[in-house]
Parts: sequence; structure tokens; C-alpha cells
Amino acid sequence: MSKLIYIADDEYNIRNLVKTFLQNEGYEVKDFENGELLLKEFNKIECDLVILDIMMTGRNGFEICKEIRQKSIVPIVMLTAKDTDMDYITGIALGSDDYFTKPFSPMLLVMRIKAIFRRIEFEKNQKNELDEDKELIFSNMKINLKSKIVSFNEENIDVTPNEYNLLKYLFKYNDRAISREELLDKVWGYESEVETRAVDDTVKRLRKKLLNTDLSIETIWGFGFRLKETNNE
Repeated sequence: MSKLIYIADDEYNIRNLVKTFLQNEGYEVKDFENGELLLKEFNKIECDLVILDIMMTGRNGFEICKEIRQKSIVPIVMLTAKDTDMDYITGIALGSDDYFTKPFSPMLLVMRIKAIFRRIEFEKNQKNELDEDKELIFSNMKINLKSKIVSFNEENIDVTPNEYNLLKYLFKYNDRAISREELLDKVWGYESEVETRAVDDTVKRLRKKLLNTDLSIETIWGFGFRLKETNNE
């Protein structure tokens, strides 16, 4: 069955370009000139992936992303004309899966979307394995694989879907360092030629959320990351 994708952008040329490329890859696409219209349709029929422009008339993409994320874990890709770290970090923090600065390559966008769907399919295939092992535990932190709740000393830590998936992978392989390429492949589903800041920015967000725990994410210079225990008291 074809995947259904919604895109909201107040620039018709961009909507039409992205829609054409995605339809050529076999996806079903509905486009909207603002986020409110997309949200109205989403509340009636939930799609498989959302593409949101940040700077739209009416409520901006960040606000629409936040509202969608309160009710759904559907993948969200943000588009923006502004190339700033703050925009990127804000989008990731609100739970978006990726971020594109205009002008961008439609083919690269298609590659990222394919990677997101590969990751989701991989997670579905791992469901039986996760059902057998209900929790991951490292030091005083737990990840409940069924509820997807992360906790430290029985207090829950609020994480976005990407933060959860990355932390879960670090937990499962806490006995070794993990390269950025492996994280992109196993957590995001991206192929090695896809360039993205997703890993580094998600790690930055997670580090802040782990400050008051006894775990930290160590950078292995020129390679990747490793989960380690700290001596916080």
C-alpha cells in the first residue's frame, strides 16, 4: 500500500516540486497552502509522514509540529528559508525527524524520506524481539520498550522520538563506542552518502537531559559516541 504524505508550504512552486518528485517515487501526496489546513486533514486522516515549512502564513511550522507531536509519532520533516542553528535545534527539540534549508535538492529530500520509512520498517521487524525483553537497564536508568518511557531513579525523562531511538541504541550496545555512520544507519536508516547533522544535534539535546543522571554520552573524537556512567551524587 502506498505511503501517504502531507506537505504544507505557502510557496506553490515548492509544494508542487516536492509533490511531483514524491509522486514519481510512488507516494500518495496531499499538499496544503498552510499548516492549519494540513492539521485539519491530519485530524481526520492521519498520514504516514508530514513535511512542514516553518515560515508560513498563520501558525508557523514549529507550532503545527508541536501540536501534531502531542497526538502522534508520525515522522515530521521541517523546511525553512533560514539557515540558523536555533531553527534547527528548535525543530529537533519539538520532535521533528529532519530539517532542510531552502533551496534544497528534491532528490536528497526523497532519499531522506525513504530512509525514514526504512527505519520505521526496521523497528516493526524488531517488535517481537522487544516484546521478549521489556526493559533496558544501565546503571540507575531504565528504558521501558513497551511504553517507550525513559526513567532515572523512577522519575521519567521526557524525550522526543529521535532521542528515544538514539538512547535505546546506545543502551543496547553500551559495551562499545558507536560510530556516527552506524547510528545514522541503524537509528535513522540513512545511507552513508546522506549528510545530516541529526546525530550530533540529537546527542546535544540528550546530554542536557542526562545532566542530573549518572549517565553521560562521551564523544569519541573523529569516530562517534559511547554511553558511560558518571559519578553524580
